[in-house]
Amino acid sequence: MDNLYIIMPGNVSKKFSSFIENVTQDIDKIIIKDIYTIPDLKNKKILFAVELDECGFNISLFELFSKLYKKGNNSLLNSKGIIIIKSPNELYTKSVSQNIIFLANQIGCSFIGHPIVEATGNLNNLLTWQKRLNMSLENIQLHLSKKLVKNFIQKEISLINKPKILALHASSHKTSNTLMLWKMTKKHLLNCSIKEFHVENGTITDCKGCSYITCKHYSENNSCFYGGVITKELLPIIEKADCIVWICPNYNDAISAKLMAVINRMTVLYRRTKFYDKTFFSIIVSGNSGSDSVAKQLIGALNINKGFRLPPYFSLIATANDPGSIKKVYNIEEKAKKFANHILKEIKK
Repeated sequence: MDNLYIIMPGNVSKKFSSFIENVTQDIDKIIIKDIYTIPDLKNKKILFAVELDECGFNISLFELFSKLYKKGNNSLLNSKGIIIIKSPNELYTKSVSQNIIFLANQIGCSFIGHPIVEATGNLNNLLTWQKRLNMSLENIQLHLSKKLVKNFIQKEISLINKPKILALHASSHKTSNTLMLWKMTKKHLLNCSIKEFHVENGTITDCKGCSYITCKHYSENNSCFYGGVITKELLPIIEKADCIVWICPNYNDAISAKLMAVINRMTVLYRRTKFYDKTFFSIIVSGNSGSDSVAKQLIGALNINKGFRLPPYFSLIATANDPGSIKKVYNIEEKAKKFANHILKEIKK
């Protein structure tokens, strides 16, 4: 087995350092602690072991990312990553993890579904696990971390002869720059089965937030509390899809409400099937700025929480304000073609 590269920068406590050593005790590993000891990190399996301070900072970590970015946008090319992260309080583990994943992804790193184990200050974030596992919170943290590392090392990607691609959007065909950019991309996705689903007004109600038992009951009956078009039409398409492209205009630095409702309603499907072998991409267009905020929201919802595989360079991002102005963005047709080829490379045999 190849070495596991552990990026563990900053002022790491003896307790956290010992914990990581325990998690990886039977694995050949190389530990990277600062910007002066960075080897070639292409084609590697990387564990980001991150301990935060009271403000949610780990300055050495982002100094390391700055160094990697100076090496070029392929400095983590074909590498795969996971995260074990510790905070001294109840905050920051999720937002910092989203940031780490986004930054690493932009320079070539992919992430398996459910790629992080979080440990807040008092480990209260693990209380829901304690309902299923008869262990102390400390042992649950250790159990989940060892399981994550084991799955990470063993996980391999299966490419598909004729992948089924689902494109999800909630945009106007006449005015949406984001949808226009998807169409530029779509025409280069050859030898694939492509379906588009337009989430229109009145077709979706947001998740009611049923109890686990209630949601599980509806899931086992291929249904949902609300039923409707989403349950009858969209969720079966999502279940069959190998890849989902989320077409996301930037609405106040967030995903549109209708697409977010789709993600929330996917929980009933998630109860009976896992998404580890499904890959997702996104096309994000902002009128001014903030595309990274949308990308991180997708990472949090789909990769971290729902368990979709995040491929490297998962998002095609552009800035276009007036309707149709995407067509005037420099070299946009070539960027769309390159993104389409990248999608095919990641999913197609």
